[in-house]
Amino acid sequence: MTQPYPGPYQGPGPYQPMPYRPMPVVPQYRPLRALAIVSIALMGVTALGAVIQCVLMWRSYGEVKRFVYGLLSDEEIDRGLESIAGSGPLLDLVGYLLVGTGIAFLVWLWRARDNVDFLYSPFSPTPTVPVQRMHRRSPGWVVGSWFCPIVQFWYPLQVVEDVARASEPPSRPGVARSGRIRALLYTWWVSWSAFWVIIVGGGAAGVIGMIVWIVRLVNAADSGDPNSSYVDIYDLQDFMVRLALGVNIGFTVAAVLLVVAAVTAALLLLQVGSWQQERLAPPRVQDFVSPPQPPQYAPRRQHPGPGFPTYGP
Repeated sequence: MTQPYPGPYQGPGPYQPMPYRPMPVVPQYRPLRALAIVSIALMGVTALGAVIQCVLMWRSYGEVKRFVYGLLSDEEIDRGLESIAGSGPLLDLVGYLLVGTGIAFLVWLWRARDNVDFLYSPFSPTPTVPVQRMHRRSPGWVVGSWFCPIVQFWYPLQVVEDVARASEPPSRPGVARSGRIRALLYTWWVSWSAFWVIIVGGGAAGVIGMIVWIVRLVNAADSGDPNSSYVDIYDLQDFMVRLALGVNIGFTVAAVLLVVAAVTAALLLLQVGSWQQERLAPPRVQDFVSPPQPPQYAPRRQHPGPGFPTYGP
């Protein structure tokens, strides 16, 4: 039986539509394994590219010295220029790989934080009430902390540390604060920060050194004998050789730090992903069933009269 359409609104007052209320965002769990593998692969390729670039720089150091002192022939100069032109794209490739690795890691970190919110929500198979505040920073700092000046030296570490601590399995409380995990966290962060300090600071020092060398060369030419075509630049040659040596040493240290950061970051990614997957698994029945205990008997008491002994108080 059908009912007639009620028709237009005929209430006592004017019609007022219900205010729009957006539906709450339901957290979802997304596995981290595939994204972690991509990030780790990019880290490994980036570190390998930095090591290869470091080896090429040291192989060309001898020719750089001879070039500075004017001991190279025209053929050797052409060969050196071809070597520099060939290693330049590799250096650019390392830079592109660093950008790609950073993007993949930030996507992994954002997803790992979302997973933490899901694991502590009522939608989780094993909902848990956090005993303390899970995150010290808002979600925007997951990305913004890496680019904001000054706070970029400790905010990213706090974001990663909070995700790691909130991902630890309930069956092993405090494992994220163990010495092993703390060593991984701080080794990764110190090596990563030191890498960028050397790259940025060393690059700035190299540019300043070149400017100083050009200024000193111009001053030496102006202060020389105008009637002579010879200018004593031996000291300037030594300066350039020391500058090239400093650049090579700085890049070598940066490459070693990048390898250390890649290894420790890879271990952290795998550990956090494993913990979150362990928290996602539903609890086993044996976790709630106490193991069988041996039977307990009451002490034996002899009956005062004849017959079998009885049990009881």
